[in-house]
Amino acid sequence: MSLDFIVRDWNAWAPGISSRDDWRNRLVRQTFVQSEKASIPARVPKALQRRLSPLGRAVFNAADGCFDSDKSLPIVFSTAHGETNKSLEMLKAMQRGEEVSPTAFSLSVHNAIAGLFSIAYADHQEITVIAPAQDGIAPAFIEALGLLQEQHSEVLMVLYDEPLADFYPSLPFALNAPVTCALAMRVSLSGQGLPLRFSRSSERRDDGEHALQILAFLKFLVADGKALALGNHRHSWEWHKI
Repeated sequence: MSLDFIVRDWNAWAPGISSRDDWRNRLVRQTFVQSEKASIPARVPKALQRRLSPLGRAVFNAADGCFDSDKSLPIVFSTAHGETNKSLEMLKAMQRGEEVSPTAFSLSVHNAIAGLFSIAYADHQEITVIAPAQDGIAPAFIEALGLLQEQHSEVLMVLYDEPLADFYPSLPFALNAPVTCALAMRVSLSGQGLPLRFSRSSERRDDGEHALQILAFLKFLVADGKALALGNHRHSWEWHKI
């Protein structure tokens, strides 16, 4: 079984990258600037700007480029680790005997960034936040395409992750991002844009987890190749430009 859809628009952020040509060049060279923080869109209220972590800033920066303020959309957020680094810092603070504020805790949960986005952009459509574990980016596409089949005209997808603290081993799990990255895509079943076909594959693959697959999919978007396959030892999927 395969499903066809259109990428109507997309936008992505990583340190030092500000255009699609930048993405093309950086993904070929596999070099990134590590220290830069994403700028926060001007439409985000000042009170909420102060609550955004570096990962949250990246998500808002990427999603803002695909979001129409005059049209609320259902949104699918997908991140393997979310604000895990923030949670780790709170655990370290507790270990030192320090108190942790309820606000800090509320901003560390898996759907924290999605909640802030819905407030900042007054989006009252349904929002799904996926924690795909080893299954990579495919669950986000399954959810978004399911929403389109339910008669939504467009869906906003936002995929994001950041490098984990050294406390967490990255090998042999292939789970760690080389850089903070957020990719937003507005998808539909018809209209202008990049037509893609999404299908299950029987091939056994090991392409790493969500954070690594985001960069692989970005390379697919900007490169000339017509097909992309991603998966792990359990499930594999293919995307084709049609």
